[in-house]
Amino acid sequence: MKILVLNCGSSSVKYKLIDMPSASVLAQGGLEKLGLKDSFLKHSKGDGEKEIIQKEIPEHTAAIEFILQILTDPKSGVIRSLTDIDAVGHRVVHGAEKFNSSIRITREVIEKIEECIKLAPLHNLPNLKGIRAIEKLMPDVPQVAVFDTAFHQTMPQKAFMYALPYEFYKEKGVRRYGFHGTSHHYVSRKAFEVLKMKPEGSRMITCHIGNGGSITAIKDGKSIDTSMGMTPLEGLIMGTRTGDIDAGTVIYLMEENKYTTQEISSVLNSKSGLLGISGASSDMRDIMSKIEEGNERAALAVEMFQYRVKKYIGAYVAALNGLDVLVFTGGIGENNVKVREMICENMEYLGIQIDKNINANSRGEECILSPEGSKVTVIVIPTDEELMIASDTLGIITN
Repeated sequence: MKILVLNCGSSSVKYKLIDMPSASVLAQGGLEKLGLKDSFLKHSKGDGEKEIIQKEIPEHTAAIEFILQILTDPKSGVIRSLTDIDAVGHRVVHGAEKFNSSIRITREVIEKIEECIKLAPLHNLPNLKGIRAIEKLMPDVPQVAVFDTAFHQTMPQKAFMYALPYEFYKEKGVRRYGFHGTSHHYVSRKAFEVLKMKPEGSRMITCHIGNGGSITAIKDGKSIDTSMGMTPLEGLIMGTRTGDIDAGTVIYLMEENKYTTQEISSVLNSKSGLLGISGASSDMRDIMSKIEEGNERAALAVEMFQYRVKKYIGAYVAALNGLDVLVFTGGIGENNVKVREMICENMEYLGIQIDKNINANSRGEECILSPEGSKVTVIVIPTDEELMIASDTLGIITN
C-alpha cells in the first residue's frame, strides 16, 4: 500500500511517499517559502536522485497539486498516476482532549480539528488546508489524521493540570497537552523492539532534542509526563524558545517595555532560547563552532541547554521511580556527541553512563551508548515521524 504522508506548515509542505508495510521510501521532499516569489520544491527519489525546482506557489492547495504532479511526472515521478496512492496520512499538531489516537478523517473529525485551532492557530490551520486540498484533488482517497498531542493523552491529571482556577481547565481547556508525541511514540516503540523489551513494567525517558525539544517520561509504554505544555513554549531551552520561565517575568517585561501580546509572544517564541543567550545563532552546530572561537555567550548557551535537559531527566527518574532506558533522538540528540556527553556526565548515581568512545563515533544512527551491563541502557534512536504516520494510516485503513 502506497501512503502519502503530508506535513503542512504555515509556509511549507513536507511530504514522503512510503510503500507499506515494507517501509520503502519511494520519494520525499518539501515545498518551501510558500506564498513567496522565490518558493521552491526539493524533491528526491528513493534511489537518491535529487532535484530543486523553482516555482512560485501561492497557497497550500496549489502546493499539494504541484507535489502530486511531480510524483506522477514521467521524469521526476515514481508512480504512474494518482490512483497508485492508496491513502494519505496527515500530521495534525493539536488534538486537545478530543483525540487520544490517530483517526480516519471524516466531516465530524474535521469539525473537531477546527475546534482546536484556537489552541494552535499557527499549526492546525495549515494542517487543515492540507486535508482540504486532498479532499479537492483526490476526493476518493481515504485520509488519516495523526496528532502530535495524542500520545500524551495517557498523562494523569496530576501531571497535566496547572495550578490555576479550575474553571480555566473546564471552560477554556487550559492544561498541559505536550507535543512531539508522534516522535516520542515512534522512538519508544523502536527502542522496545531493538532492546527486545516488553513495555509492561518498563521505565523509559525519551529526549527529542533539536531546534525544538521535549522530554517524555514513559511507563509501561505510555506517556505519564512531558516537558511541553499547553503550547510548545514550555519545557526545555530550544533554538528560539525560552522554555520554562517565571510567568511574573512576562508580566514585568510587558509592563516595562510596553509590549503588546504579539510582541511578547515574538520575544518568547522567536528571539529567545539558544539564539537569545548566545546572540549568535539558534543552530547548535553554529553555536558549537562559536565556542571553538572562544565565544563565552555561546558556551553559556550550551551549558544552560544541557543543564535544563539534565534537570528534566532527574525529575522524570523520580516520577518513574527509577529508569531502565534513556533515549536520545532529534537533530541534536542523534548527532551532537558533545551535548550527549555533557547531559550524561555525573549521572552515574542514577545508573546513567555512556562509553565515550562509542558516543564519539555515533552520529545519526541507531546505537547503544552505555557500557554492557549498565543499570540504564542509553540508546540513540533516529526518529521517523513520517513512518509512524504511515504505520498508523496503514493500520486504520486496513482495519
